[in-house]
Amino acid sequence: MANTVRQVINPDEKETICRELLTALPEWKGCAGGIEEYAAKCRMMPLWADIDEDEKISLRGFLALKETSPCAAEIYVMGIRGEFERRKVGKGLLTAMLNYARRQGYEYLQVKTVKPGVSPEYDSINVFYQSLGFRALEVLPLWGEELPCQIYIRNVNF
Repeated sequence: MANTVRQVINPDEKETICRELLTALPEWKGCAGGIEEYAAKCRMMPLWADIDEDEKISLRGFLALKETSPCAAEIYVMGIRGEFERRKVGKGLLTAMLNYARRQGYEYLQVKTVKPGVSPEYDSINVFYQSLGFRALEVLPLWGEELPCQIYIRNVNF
């Protein structure tokens, strides 16, 4: 698979990409309001997409970045189509975003997900982030007691 990751600049395209991919993911079923909120907010954030115009399914994944302070940013939302998991799509998106984060002078990157052991579909996501150098920082009840939020951090320069 050729590297097809590019930064998306057009706000309408960002919104469409976010909406299309989140709608296609099973873990987002029944979250139409959440999808619309994420899609709207992605309009103004740096966003990268893995798109191959020659393939039947051209949008493989995307990632949006949110500045949280002058020295840190957060992976606001990331989605990979199931058939492209474990095919380096996520790693390609993260690599492009890390290069951007370094150029912007960020020192740290954070990501929020569901605490390991709570939801099998999120356990693989936790393993993914850990494999890319993210370290567990803390667990907070941001999404309620039944879905504890695991916060990971990573130094951008390592």
